[in-house]
Amino acid sequence: MNQEREYIDRLWGCTNIIDGLYYKSARSLHIKDNTLALFYALGDGKIHSQKQLCEEYLFPKTTLNTIVRECTEKGYIALIREHGSKEKSITLTDRGREYAHSILEPIYAAEAAAMRRTLQQFSPKFVEALEDFTKHLQEEFDHSILNRRS
Repeated sequence: MNQEREYIDRLWGCTNIIDGLYYKSARSLHIKDNTLALFYALGDGKIHSQKQLCEEYLFPKTTLNTIVRECTEKGYIALIREHGSKEKSITLTDRGREYAHSILEPIYAAEAAAMRRTLQQFSPKFVEALEDFTKHLQEEFDHSILNRRS
């Protein structure tokens, strides 16, 4: 196996483990993994459009609609229709901010500790390199796979 393939396989394994950690964390917190992802996205305190969330977090529209409906019924999020827009935006309610804090705090703490340990060893270049790889991979997928005509 060539070195490049080995690096990609190792990176693939790491991303699967990371994804699995968030999945297991959601289960441990007694919520669906997509619900955790929504609260994670909304945890920045900003208002997000449903379209933006689907594009940035790769939510299927029907999945996001289901989660939004469930969270609205529980009083965690509010839907806002901005003037002149057909699309509704999503924001956390006060109750939703409290709930989001309760589920995100242990995740943020674990992430921060892991990042501190990693940056001590590798510096911020670690994050920059991963961002560059992600950008390059997206460009290559867009060029060779995702824009292929069937």
